[in-house]
Amino acid sequence: MIIRRQSLAALAVFAAAAWAPRNLNAAGQATLETPDRPVILAVGESTTAGYGVGRELSYPAQLQQKLDERGYHYRVVNHGVSGSTTQGALARMDRGLALKPSIVIIALGGNDAGSRVPIENTRANLGKLISMFKRVGAEVFVTNRNLPGGGQESGSIFAQLAREYHAVLMPPLTSGVAGHPDLLIEDGSHPNADGYTIIVRRILEIVEPYLKKDLAQIRP
Repeated sequence: MIIRRQSLAALAVFAAAAWAPRNLNAAGQATLETPDRPVILAVGESTTAGYGVGRELSYPAQLQQKLDERGYHYRVVNHGVSGSTTQGALARMDRGLALKPSIVIIALGGNDAGSRVPIENTRANLGKLISMFKRVGAEVFVTNRNLPGGGQESGSIFAQLAREYHAVLMPPLTSGVAGHPDLLIEDGSHPNADGYTIIVRRILEIVEPYLKKDLAQIRP
């Protein structure tokens, strides 16, 4: 009887572990959810998803590695989807909101232009994304880019939205990478692993002042 009770107890522990909440880290590996670890949510298109390289070499995965090395106990979640438009990201927003992210990095708009989405629609969708994430207390970072009809430099829709919603405007995601064949995969458009390393370095320069070590420790 004692042996049977011990066996049942062991099975209960195993079942609890098997059904424990899990998530995918930036490298696409299944991990136990760690609610004490603030989330950095990467929302974007193929460059965020890591098109052309292994998921563990994408910018969110490399960002996770750098944060760990520097003692920042944040969890980077990759919500990049190749081919995503702003409307598609808006449709998937509930998943991101459920994570209650501390920081959100939004890099969208290129596929809107490629799909000839009216610039007014792109602006409206981005505004909704930024405002909803701000409402849950996230610090929102928006990457700039030049879109047809979207203005240039400080007059871009991204700069306008950053000012309107008190978000942080970042340079284009591929700044310092685009136009350098040695940092791109064969399509000449998407970064390779070295290109993503440069992207992470630039992101950290902007995001690190907003990170906290003392409030992001995981309790034992």
